Amino acid sequence: MIIKNKTIVADDWTVLRLKEQDTAESAIVASGKVIVPLKVWQAQRETLQQRKDIGVWLASDECPEDLKGDIHKFSVVAVDFPKFSDGRGYSIAYNLRARLGYKGELRAIGDVLRDQLFYMQRVGFDAFAPRPDRKIEDAIKGLSDFSEVYQTSFDPALPLFRRTQRKGNSTAGTVQ
Repeated sequence: MIIKNKTIVADDWTVLRLKEQDTAESAIVASGKVIVPLKVWQAQRETLQQRKDIGVWLASDECPEDLKGDIHKFSVVAVDFPKFSDGRGYSIAYNLRARLGYKGELRAIGDVLRDQLFYMQRVGFDAFAPRPDRKIEDAIKGLSDFSEVYQTSFDPALPLFRRTQRKGNSTAGTVQ
């Protein structure tokens, strides 16, 4: 199960993780919907680009710009969070949405916890695969931890002071 568009749904994708003995060139990509590591995509691109059921995931030390020419080929792109305290995935997600214009599903995978979900959605994630040792019903509540945000991000693009109309003193800002 994953959280997608603020709803708990069945996950019909498999995330391929390489074992120590595997290389990107030798990794076997099973049939069906598979999210492959960026290195596997790069090594097996000629074969994998023929399939419509391939997604790609980026490690926290990889650049989203490496997908620039291929980004439109994927209905799902995932970003791996190797540990809770590694925040590089937030920048990767923001860059995928804002700079590269990615419109498909953007999924957070790895060490994904409830405390992160609200902020992850702000930078463009719309799907989340919380850690399997946590209750997904609790995790989804993290998407609504706050009712308002002050700063801009991918969503919303305007700061709070630009999104509200204030009734103020008509003499405010004038010198007397």
